[in-house]
Amino acid sequence: MSVQRAAAKAMEDDGLKVIAAEFIAPAKKIVNIDWTHRVSARAKIKGVVKRILNKHGYPPDLQEEAVKTMLMQAELLCAESV
Repeated sequence: MSVQRAAAKAMEDDGLKVIAAEFIAPAKKIVNIDWTHRVSARAKIKGVVKRILNKHGYPPDLQEEAVKTMLMQAELLCAESV
């Protein structure tokens, strides 16, 4: 079973939607303001993601993969906003 499927199984679809929605606003702010300093921006986004995942009870053993996925999504968000 893939990590994404295991996470989806552990969380309800509505829970994942809430996590994604909470991630968008701070990610856009960080990406727009500080993306030229990629290392610090990535660290900020990683912190935001971990706090959101913990807040919503995301399975701890699956969080690292979720953080990687959300960082990739932030990079795509940045590419779209340029």
